[in-house]
This record gives sequence, structure tokens and C-alpha cells, in this order.
Amino acid sequence: MNDVAATSLPILGAAMPARMLERYRDWLIDGQRDLEIQDFHTAEVLNGDWKSRAAEIKKQLSGYTGRLGIHGPFWGFVIDSMDPDIREVVKKRMMQGLDACEEIGATQMVVHSPFTTWNYNNFDNKPGSMEDAVGRVHATLDEAVKRAEAIGVTLVIENIEDIDPRWRVRLAESFDSERVRVSIDTGHAHYAHGSTGAPPVDYFVVAAGNMLEHVHLQDADGYADRHWVMGEGTIRWKSVFRALEALTSNPRLIIELRDTTRILEAADYLVKAGLAR
Repeated sequence: MNDVAATSLPILGAAMPARMLERYRDWLIDGQRDLEIQDFHTAEVLNGDWKSRAAEIKKQLSGYTGRLGIHGPFWGFVIDSMDPDIREVVKKRMMQGLDACEEIGATQMVVHSPFTTWNYNNFDNKPGSMEDAVGRVHATLDEAVKRAEAIGVTLVIENIEDIDPRWRVRLAESFDSERVRVSIDTGHAHYAHGSTGAPPVDYFVVAAGNMLEHVHLQDADGYADRHWVMGEGTIRWKSVFRALEALTSNPRLIIELRDTTRILEAADYLVKAGLAR
């Protein structure tokens, strides 16, 4: 591959907790790579002294000018809850996540999709079910979207159990906001493809189109949410990157592994395959 072709390849970033920043600082800053911080998604952190953690993150990232994001809160709730009291808790968590974004200068926050396997088999069983679910998401997130617009943060909705990759796109579009877009987790998509009849991963990319602004890169076996290093599972990476190549939205390509000590190994696999840099 010549130098011009190599520099036209998409650049890889990674997701990691703050404690790993020192280990990857040179790699991140050398390429000013996209980074996703994984510290601000639990109630324990968000209800605690999270500002001290934010201060340490800013210190570690001195000299970093890449695109910074966080994984938003998700444990213990869904964003389409029918219970109005639960919705108030979710609203609080979303605002806390946006507080963290503003504090560290993050411009993107990952939010989990509400759509389940049950939904896929039952939305058409009761007319209006999907519209009702979308309405509940708006009741939960509308205030957070306004806040995100004000502080320059984009909420990206990540597939979890999603079988139909178009549903999240429709949900994101329903906000009519440049600050709500779509995320794809390759391992989640591959799980759904192998276990629940969803299309393959590259179809998720095609369905998202230029609404796609964030990708979690992880390998899996189509059975579970593995978060393996690329090459250890069965995802067809060339087809995924061919689909990504057709986009102009420049999504953040975030390596997200269970074992964060192996991020460079995962990156090296994709670099050697001629898919990224």
C-alpha cells in the first residue's frame, strides 16, 4: 500500500477507563486519536466525587486535541421506561453524564438503545407500540437533547439487542436535532445476527448511513457480547470497513475491548489488514 492510500484510511481510536490513559497517552496523542472515557456511566461515580476524576483525566490528556467522548450512564434502566418515576431517575443520570462531558470537554456521549428482542416480535402485535416507545424516549431524553445542543455534545444511540438496524435511525431522526445520531457496536450486531436473526454487521452500517457517527469495534462469535480482539471472533471485517468507506459522516472508530491491555494488538490487526491506521 502506498503512502497516499495509507493516509486515506480511517484512524482508529479506543475506549478506556481513566486509569489506562497513562499507558496509551503516546499512542492517543501521536495520532490525536478519538477517545472514549468509560468512567462516567455508573451511579456510584456520578453521585460521588466525579469532578476529581475529571480533573485527573484533564491532566492526563494535556496536549490531546482529538475527538473526546464518554460512555453515558446505562446500568439499571432503559430510556423508554413506562414508569414516570423511573424516567425522572434516567433524566438525572443523562444530565449527570452531560455534566461530565462539559467538565472534560467531551463532544459525544453514548446512550443505549431501548429496542429489545421482545419488541421485534411484538411491536406489530399491538398497533402503535413502536410510536408509543418513541414517545417514551422523548419524554425521557428531550431535556437532555436540549442541554446537549447547548453544550455541543452529540448523543449517539448504540445498538444492544436491536434486530432491525433501521429502528435506531428512525428514533434518532425523530429528534430532528444535529445532536442525536447513531452508534453501532459491531459485537452487539454480530450477536444479534448469530442469535436472533438480525442482518450481518455491514448491513447495520448501511442502514445507519450518514447518521452513523460512532462505532464500537469488538470481535465476537455471534453468540455473546465478547469484546474480543479483532481476529478472535467471526466478524467479516473487510465487509464492515467497505460499508464504512461509503460514508461521509466520519464516525469515530472506537476499539472497545474487555481486556483494555490489548488495545494496540486489536489496532495492529486492522492496520495489518489494510483497513485502518
